[in-house]
Amino acid sequence: MLRFFRVISVLEGVSNILIFFNMLVIKNINKELYDTLLFPVGMAHGLLFILYIVLATYLKFNLNWSLSKYLKICIASLIPFGTFYSDKHWLKN
Repeated sequence: MLRFFRVISVLEGVSNILIFFNMLVIKNINKELYDTLLFPVGMAHGLLFILYIVLATYLKFNLNWSLSKYLKICIASLIPFGTFYSDKHWLKN
């Protein structure tokens, strides 16, 4: 299950970066493309974020993570590139 969580972690991180890229770059370059990408990228990011938090909660109890580790992993999902940091520092072992 940890391996699956790590995959979701990377996908959530990529979707987070894509949504910021869409909001900050594409919106100023091509409004039509921005409007086209807004719903699918936003929906994918939302679903991956929810799955990330649910799996983190599941793993917290099954792997006996400390509250501190669990909160760090959850907060990392809110920061761009945070899930990559989380994967490297807290999920690798």
